Amino acid sequence: MRLHRLEITAFGPFGTTQRVDFDALSAAGLFLLHGPTGAGKTSVLDAVCFALYGSVPGERQTRGASLRSDHAPVGTYTEVLLELTVGDRRLEITRRPAQQRPKKRGGGFTTEKAQTWLRQYDPATGEWAGLSRSHQEIGEEITQLVGMSREQFCQVVLLPQGDFARFLRADAEARGKLLGRLFDTRRFAAVEERLAELRRTAQQQVEDGDARLLTLAHRMTQAAGGLDSARTPVEGRPGDPGLAESVLTWAAVARAEAREALDIAGVRLAAAEGGQAAARAALDAENDLAARQARHADALRRRERLTEQAPERDRLQDSLDRSLKADRVAPALGLRRDAEREHAAAHTARERARALLPPELADAGAEHLSALEHRLREELGGLDAARRAERRAAAVAEERAVLAREARADEDALRDAADWLTGWEPRRTALTERVEAARDAAARAEHLAGRLEPARRRLAAARRRDALAEDTRAAEARLAEARERRNGAHESWLDVKSRRLEGIAAELAVALAPGDPCQVCGSTDHPAPARTTAGHVDRATEDAAYAAYTRAEETRTAAERDLAVTREAWSAARTEVLAGAEGEEPTVAELAAEADELARLYAEAHALAGQTHSAREALARAEREYEERVGAQREAERRVAARTSRREALEREQSTLDEELARGRGAFASVAEHATLLERRVALLADAAETVRTAELAAQRLKEADDRLADAAYRAGFTPPAEAAGALLGEGERRALQQRVDAWQAEAAAVADRLAEPGTAEAAALPPADPAAAEAAHTAAQRALREADSALAAARERAAGLAGLSRQALTEVRRLGPLREEYDRVARLAALTAGTSAENERRMRLESYVLAARLEQVAAAASARLQRMSSGRYTLVHSDARSGGRRAGLGLHVVDAWTGNERDTATLSGGETFFASLALALGLADVVTDEAGGVRLDTLFIDEGFGSLDEQTLDEVLDVLDSLRERDRSVGIVSHVGDLRRRIPAQLEVVKARQGSAVRLRTGGDALSG
Repeated sequence: MRLHRLEITAFGPFGTTQRVDFDALSAAGLFLLHGPTGAGKTSVLDAVCFALYGSVPGERQTRGASLRSDHAPVGTYTEVLLELTVGDRRLEITRRPAQQRPKKRGGGFTTEKAQTWLRQYDPATGEWAGLSRSHQEIGEEITQLVGMSREQFCQVVLLPQGDFARFLRADAEARGKLLGRLFDTRRFAAVEERLAELRRTAQQQVEDGDARLLTLAHRMTQAAGGLDSARTPVEGRPGDPGLAESVLTWAAVARAEAREALDIAGVRLAAAEGGQAAARAALDAENDLAARQARHADALRRRERLTEQAPERDRLQDSLDRSLKADRVAPALGLRRDAEREHAAAHTARERARALLPPELADAGAEHLSALEHRLREELGGLDAARRAERRAAAVAEERAVLAREARADEDALRDAADWLTGWEPRRTALTERVEAARDAAARAEHLAGRLEPARRRLAAARRRDALAEDTRAAEARLAEARERRNGAHESWLDVKSRRLEGIAAELAVALAPGDPCQVCGSTDHPAPARTTAGHVDRATEDAAYAAYTRAEETRTAAERDLAVTREAWSAARTEVLAGAEGEEPTVAELAAEADELARLYAEAHALAGQTHSAREALARAEREYEERVGAQREAERRVAARTSRREALEREQSTLDEELARGRGAFASVAEHATLLERRVALLADAAETVRTAELAAQRLKEADDRLADAAYRAGFTPPAEAAGALLGEGERRALQQRVDAWQAEAAAVADRLAEPGTAEAAALPPADPAAAEAAHTAAQRALREADSALAAARERAAGLAGLSRQALTEVRRLGPLREEYDRVARLAALTAGTSAENERRMRLESYVLAARLEQVAAAASARLQRMSSGRYTLVHSDARSGGRRAGLGLHVVDAWTGNERDTATLSGGETFFASLALALGLADVVTDEAGGVRLDTLFIDEGFGSLDEQTLDEVLDVLDSLRERDRSVGIVSHVGDLRRRIPAQLEVVKARQGSAVRLRTGGDALSG
């Protein structure tokens, strides 16, 4: 993978578009990326990572820092474009993160979604072809082409030296975490977890099976209650080795005891059945004798009772015979009662009707009453026309009243409309003026709003100006004080330095030894070495004075910078205040008064302008009401004209109706009253005539019924008819008497039959029976039979239950066999891969074993470069020895060729740690590249650490890095070391400024600004 071109826009500290030509930098093989702290060197590397993976490395990603530059102008998109070659494909990736942009309509901001473009260069056509705009597709494509995840890329391509220095000093666990991320050994850790999970699952299955087996054992103990085996139940816990054999042995003993108890219960049941059958036969014989003796005694008692009831039976039979004779007179008696009831009712109705008639008609016959009824009906028929005229007169009067009410309502509406229309013109003029005033206020408010915001900005600038003036004076005072301290510290340092130079001979004399050459003249003879005096100044005192001077100088520089920044801000605020001023520079009070006055005027105009809608609505409502009033006035005038002709027609019709009503009323108040009186009289006469005729017919029928009753009673043998009525019985009463007679006869026949039975008389001659004693014996025999049967059922159920539970236990034991074998096998593998098995002598986990092989490859690849950097002194070796009781596998030692000893990498010095970590990083890059599929990495970056090297070691390290060009690689060094700027001609400098950082490309002394 080779980088060609990088374009950064509004990203990190870069406010504008910056371009990096990696082809020009890579031509030299080794190039330097430098710049002051905070300029954005790391942001260049972040941009490369963001272009490839859509996120920045490590902690900067997890902290969620915004990628957008604070220096970028509004409307400029944050964007990164990277052109690179992977394999034989030249690609261009463009990414924009999610960011805020101004809304296209209205004010404020809206969130722009993240976007990504991927293009490929076609050498045949010389054009770029778009491949995809999908984040997911592009991410999968880049990861597949590069062959590394984001974490691997950041560790292998960007080479963060601080991480590898910590890697050298870290323990095995920390090394395992880093190597696990780089070599993606999660599948081996997954194997460990899977085996541990299988072991837990198998163990749980075995324990669950043992728990079920113990449950069956407890159930068998309960089922075997009463047996000797139940007193010694199975004891154990899930997982015990001999649990299954103990349960099966105990079950066999319990089954044998249950079968023996079942045989004993069968023998006892057979004996109880024989005793119960004999007791049943004796009880039946005793009950039969007692029953026959009781039947004979009962028959004697019933015969005596029948003899006593014979006179009553004869009387009942005589009543039944007379009732049969009276049945022939019953129809005549019914007719006589009906005729008598009808005659009484007709007489009552006739007397009631005659009481309502006038006295002169009280004794009138039916014919006379009917003639009077017909005459009154004819008179009533002549009043029909008069009644219709009376109803029409009432309707005409109601209609005239309605017309009068409508006329009054229309007169009120006409007066109201006339009053309202009189004031219409002044009202419309006032509403129109209100609308115009609101429109003028809206225009005035818009104008004042345009003046108010600049006035407020000038007021804020004036306040900043005054505050910054105070800050400027304070900064000037601090600068003067800092200058005085700096001058004093500088003079003190010069004085101390001069005094030390004066006594430098004595300081050099301290290091002289007999026979050793002098550091100044080279003589081995020292006849009179200089001695230190009381006022001698050593190097430490001089260094302390110089450090104090340096701090004072830095304080002065910071004070000058703060003063310049404050003055610049004050000048900008003053310029903003003077932008809209005429004449002298305004004060804060003047600008505040001006802003308040504009705000007051704007508020008044805005409030009045807010009434525009309501004013227009009021004018529209008034105009609609005017139209409605005029329409209502015209409609009322039309109704008044139509109502006059209708009133005249009704008056003419009323006059005609009054004449007809006068004729129909006669002497009554109304025609209806006259007609009502006639109708009442007609009804009375008709009712009276009908009741007289009905009474005469009822009297005739009563006489005829008396004659028929006397004739029927004589023929039936009853001289007075009343005797037949007394002998007559109702159907229910006759049936009851007949039932009593029939019951006496049936009882007499039954008693005779029972006394004639042969067995009954014989039983009466025997001694009295004793069924109670036989019943007690039979009850005892039945109780013994039930107890024997229950004992047999319990024994049978116990034997069947033990057999069934034993079969279940045997099935469970057979099912647990393969599970126990599976658990033993899985537990052995899980312990082996987890490093807890006795067979794993070094207690190495499977993942650690794989990582140890990778670490051995990395150490071998790193040693090739480390030997060159250390002039053949150091070599990195992998160690899988255990230390401190910990697990082995990821130890890393350094072999010192000068001493021949092997020691821990944590004992290396600062410079040795740097080039050892650099060698380790380069070796790791080679191994990870091969692991990821062999994708060639033509561009690498090394971040810091060169400041800890001496000049000779630095030359050796640079020679190693420069040798990478032999493999057509380019290496970018990120460093602050000034000596590297002289040694490496190809440079990418990052310059920071107030408007944002910028990049400059230098190749062989030429500089190109990004």
